[in-house]
Amino acid sequence: MRFPRITIITVFVFYLSSCSVSQRESKFHSTKSDLKIETGAEQFSEYLPLLKEKNVGLIVNQTSQVRGVLLPDTLLHLGVNVVKIFSPEHGFRGVADAGAAVNNDIDKATGIPIISLYGKNKRLSAKQLSNIDVIVYDLQDVGARFYTYISTLQEAMEACAANHVKLIILDRPNPLGFMVDGPVLQPNERSSVGRQTIPIVYGMTAAEYAEMLVGENWITNKPEMTVIKCKNYSHNALYQLPVSPSPNLKNMAAVYLYPSLCLFEGTNISLGRGTNMPFQQFGAPSLKGAFSYSFEPKSMIGASDPPLLNQICYGQLIAKSPSQAFKQMDKKLQLKWIITAYKNFPEKDKFFNNYFNKLAGTDLLKKQIEQGISIKQIRYSWQPALDSFKVIRKKYLLYK
Repeated sequence: MRFPRITIITVFVFYLSSCSVSQRESKFHSTKSDLKIETGAEQFSEYLPLLKEKNVGLIVNQTSQVRGVLLPDTLLHLGVNVVKIFSPEHGFRGVADAGAAVNNDIDKATGIPIISLYGKNKRLSAKQLSNIDVIVYDLQDVGARFYTYISTLQEAMEACAANHVKLIILDRPNPLGFMVDGPVLQPNERSSVGRQTIPIVYGMTAAEYAEMLVGENWITNKPEMTVIKCKNYSHNALYQLPVSPSPNLKNMAAVYLYPSLCLFEGTNISLGRGTNMPFQQFGAPSLKGAFSYSFEPKSMIGASDPPLLNQICYGQLIAKSPSQAFKQMDKKLQLKWIITAYKNFPEKDKFFNNYFNKLAGTDLLKKQIEQGISIKQIRYSWQPALDSFKVIRKKYLLYK
């Protein structure tokens, strides 16, 4: 599918009009300092020449925007021959439930085929790549090991290498890039929510992580890869996401609390899916009496069948606002909420489910919580592996 080239004047007008799109339309808001940060996707002069007269595939979703315009639309207006779109977990529009298989589709706006990379098909196949010269990866990650976009990135890297397709990574800031914390994954707990021996919060952008995969020989096949860096970003930046990265991370409060509260996915406690504040609260019917705060999960877009559907859950509202969440998170993975829930849960043998060890990346954390080990002791047990990871991480940082 080829789209006509457009004039330089038209491109310039299009770019100016796209720049005028207000980020106030988003559920996330950036501060003035954050507006100075430019994503890799905004560095047109760096990567458009690499796409000239090429058949291009895009790994994108609703977060892949340039000044409020989706990257596929932007590239098509700039005359790039986009032939396929590949979508990660939650789909191209970012509304599918967590873990739900997403079907292939056709983008109604452009007629471009959309190939799902979440479901039975998690890797780009030789057939899917047969008419593609370049793959462009542009997804907004949140910096937690169990957020599956970095698993999609690894699959893309290995598929591109195996099929001699070039890969361009348009980097985006990590909203949790200022911290490295949590247990480091043990090899026997590898899964789609944890491929590599990294901590839960690893403090790297997608491009930095990709460089580490290559440099540490953590992938079998190494692609011909080009990284387009962000401008004016550092790991100390408190970057505010302009677009919700997935249906249950509705705001920056949820993003800040996500690494800590996602551990509840490995328990019989609700973390608020099916409410207006997922990843900002926790609760269960059996916690009645221990807590007075309550919520009731309902079926909604992005959470069609949430845990404890239509049941009154008693628990704790951790934070309503991003500033409250940031203060509560305190720049580290917090265990106090899951330990509090465990201590107040009446049937201790039914608290955890089989998913917990995959999320934690180790079977030790569950044992430590069950044995009543203090948070200080638990954190101390992480430190040797964390220190070793930090040495590796430092070699691949693209930003100070």
